Amino acid sequence: MVNVYKEELLVNDHIIVSEGNDKFAKYIQKKFIEFNMTQVPLAGTIAPEPINIVIQDDDSRLIGGINATLIRYWKRCHVDTFWIDERYRGTGYGKKLLELIEKIALDKGCTLLELETYSFQAPKFYLKHGYQIIGIVENHPEKYAQYFFKKEISV
Repeated sequence: MVNVYKEELLVNDHIIVSEGNDKFAKYIQKKFIEFNMTQVPLAGTIAPEPINIVIQDDDSRLIGGINATLIRYWKRCHVDTFWIDERYRGTGYGKKLLELIEKIALDKGCTLLELETYSFQAPKFYLKHGYQIIGIVENHPEKYAQYFFKKEISV
Protein backbone atom coordinates (compact mmCIF):
# COMPACT_ATOMS: atom_id res chain seq x y z
CA MET A 1 0.00 0.00 0.00
CA VAL A 2 1.31 3.42 -0.98
CA ASN A 3 0.67 5.99 1.71
CA VAL A 4 -0.46 9.23 0.19
CA TYR A 5 -1.06 10.57 3.65
CA LYS A 6 0.51 9.33 6.84
CA GLU A 7 0.52 10.99 10.21
CA GLU A 8 1.13 9.76 13.71
CA LEU A 9 -1.27 10.98 16.36
CA LEU A 10 -0.87 10.56 20.07
CA VAL A 11 -4.16 10.23 21.90
CA ASN A 12 -4.12 7.51 24.54
CA ASP A 13 -2.27 5.10 22.29
CA HIS A 14 -0.01 5.36 19.31
CA ILE A 15 -2.32 5.87 16.32
CA ILE A 16 -1.33 5.89 12.64
CA VAL A 17 -3.45 7.68 9.99
CA SER A 18 -2.82 6.40 6.49
CA GLU A 19 -4.46 5.64 3.17
CA GLY A 20 -6.95 2.75 3.33
CA ASN A 21 -8.04 0.12 0.81
CA ASP A 22 -11.27 -1.56 -0.39
CA LYS A 23 -11.39 -3.85 2.66
CA PHE A 24 -11.25 -0.87 5.02
CA ALA A 25 -13.76 1.08 2.92
CA LYS A 26 -16.28 -1.78 3.14
CA TYR A 27 -15.74 -2.10 6.89
CA ILE A 28 -16.26 1.64 7.39
CA GLN A 29 -19.46 1.51 5.33
CA LYS A 30 -20.69 -1.51 7.34
CA LYS A 31 -20.04 0.23 10.67
CA PHE A 32 -21.64 3.45 9.39
CA ILE A 33 -24.79 1.53 8.40
CA GLU A 34 -24.86 -0.31 11.74
CA PHE A 35 -24.78 3.01 13.59
CA ASN A 36 -27.49 4.48 11.35
CA MET A 37 -29.71 1.48 12.04
CA THR A 38 -29.47 2.13 15.78
CA GLN A 39 -30.78 5.65 15.20
CA VAL A 40 -33.42 4.96 12.51
CA PRO A 41 -34.42 1.31 12.77
CA LEU A 42 -36.62 0.76 9.71
CA ALA A 43 -37.53 -2.42 7.91
CA GLY A 44 -35.95 -3.29 4.59
CA THR A 45 -32.73 -4.28 2.95
CA ILE A 46 -29.71 -2.77 4.68
CA ALA A 47 -27.24 -2.98 1.80
CA PRO A 48 -27.48 -0.32 -0.91
CA GLU A 49 -28.85 -1.77 -4.18
CA PRO A 50 -27.41 -0.47 -7.45
CA ILE A 51 -29.78 0.06 -10.39
CA ASN A 52 -28.56 0.58 -13.96
CA ILE A 53 -30.95 1.17 -16.86
CA VAL A 54 -29.77 1.88 -20.40
CA ILE A 55 -31.27 2.84 -23.74
CA GLN A 56 -29.66 1.55 -26.94
CA ASP A 57 -30.37 2.15 -30.60
CA ASP A 58 -30.98 -0.58 -33.21
CA ASP A 59 -27.21 -1.06 -33.58
CA SER A 60 -26.78 -1.60 -29.81
CA ARG A 61 -25.07 1.78 -29.36
CA LEU A 62 -25.67 3.27 -25.96
CA ILE A 63 -27.68 6.48 -26.24
CA GLY A 64 -28.49 7.03 -22.59
CA GLY A 65 -28.67 5.60 -19.14
CA ILE A 66 -29.27 6.13 -15.48
CA ASN A 67 -27.41 4.75 -12.47
CA ALA A 68 -29.12 4.90 -9.10
CA THR A 69 -28.75 3.46 -5.64
CA LEU A 70 -31.71 2.20 -3.64
CA ILE A 71 -31.35 2.50 0.10
CA ARG A 72 -34.54 0.72 1.08
CA TYR A 73 -34.05 0.86 4.84
CA TRP A 74 -34.55 4.63 4.53
CA LYS A 75 -37.05 4.29 1.66
CA ARG A 76 -34.75 6.36 -0.50
CA CYS A 77 -33.40 6.23 -4.04
CA HIS A 78 -30.42 8.33 -5.06
CA VAL A 79 -29.91 9.03 -8.77
CA ASP A 80 -26.13 8.85 -9.08
CA THR A 81 -25.59 9.55 -12.78
CA PHE A 82 -27.98 10.26 -15.63
CA TRP A 83 -26.91 10.83 -19.22
CA ILE A 84 -28.58 11.10 -22.63
CA ASP A 85 -26.55 11.45 -25.82
CA GLU A 86 -26.87 15.03 -27.10
CA ARG A 87 -28.48 13.83 -30.36
CA TYR A 88 -31.37 12.33 -28.36
CA ARG A 89 -31.97 15.11 -25.84
CA GLY A 90 -35.43 16.64 -26.04
CA THR A 91 -36.92 13.46 -27.54
CA GLY A 92 -38.56 12.17 -24.36
CA TYR A 93 -36.01 9.44 -23.57
CA GLY A 94 -34.77 11.28 -20.48
CA LYS A 95 -38.32 11.64 -19.20
CA LYS A 96 -38.94 7.91 -19.78
CA LEU A 97 -35.78 6.93 -17.90
CA LEU A 98 -36.63 9.21 -14.99
CA GLU A 99 -40.18 7.85 -14.81
CA LEU A 100 -38.83 4.30 -14.93
CA ILE A 101 -36.38 4.83 -12.07
CA GLU A 102 -39.19 6.43 -10.05
CA LYS A 103 -41.41 3.40 -10.72
CA ILE A 104 -38.66 0.95 -9.74
CA ALA A 105 -37.97 2.92 -6.55
CA LEU A 106 -41.66 3.00 -5.65
CA ASP A 107 -42.08 -0.73 -6.42
CA LYS A 108 -39.21 -1.42 -4.02
CA GLY A 109 -40.77 0.66 -1.24
CA CYS A 110 -38.93 3.95 -1.68
CA THR A 111 -40.82 7.19 -1.17
CA LEU A 112 -38.01 9.68 -1.75
CA LEU A 113 -35.73 10.31 -4.71
CA GLU A 114 -32.65 12.51 -4.43
CA LEU A 115 -30.09 13.74 -6.94
CA GLU A 116 -27.56 16.44 -7.69
CA THR A 117 -26.96 18.34 -10.91
CA TYR A 118 -25.06 21.41 -12.01
CA SER A 119 -26.32 24.62 -13.59
CA PHE A 120 -24.67 23.61 -16.89
CA GLN A 121 -26.49 20.25 -16.82
CA ALA A 122 -30.21 19.82 -16.17
CA PRO A 123 -31.77 21.72 -13.25
CA LYS A 124 -34.68 22.92 -15.43
CA PHE A 125 -35.34 19.33 -16.54
CA TYR A 126 -35.74 18.15 -12.94
CA LEU A 127 -37.92 21.11 -11.97
CA LYS A 128 -40.15 20.33 -14.97
CA HIS A 129 -40.55 16.76 -13.69
CA GLY A 130 -41.64 17.61 -10.15
CA TYR A 131 -38.32 17.74 -8.30
CA GLN A 132 -37.79 20.40 -5.64
CA ILE A 133 -34.54 22.26 -5.02
CA ILE A 134 -33.39 21.56 -1.47
CA GLY A 135 -30.00 23.22 -1.70
CA ILE A 136 -27.65 25.17 -3.94
CA VAL A 137 -23.90 25.55 -3.68
CA GLU A 138 -22.96 28.68 -5.62
CA ASN A 139 -19.70 28.98 -7.55
CA HIS A 140 -19.11 25.22 -7.47
CA PRO A 141 -17.45 24.61 -9.80
CA GLU A 142 -16.29 28.14 -10.47
CA LYS A 143 -18.88 30.19 -12.39
CA TYR A 144 -21.55 27.51 -11.95
CA ALA A 145 -23.82 26.17 -9.22
CA GLN A 146 -24.50 22.71 -7.85
CA TYR A 147 -28.17 21.92 -7.22
CA PHE A 148 -29.58 19.34 -4.83
CA PHE A 149 -33.05 18.00 -5.59
CA LYS A 150 -35.64 15.73 -4.00
CA LYS A 151 -38.94 14.29 -5.09
CA GLU A 152 -41.39 12.54 -2.82
CA ILE A 153 -43.31 9.73 -4.49
CA SER A 154 -46.24 7.57 -3.49
CA VAL A 155 -48.79 5.17 -4.94
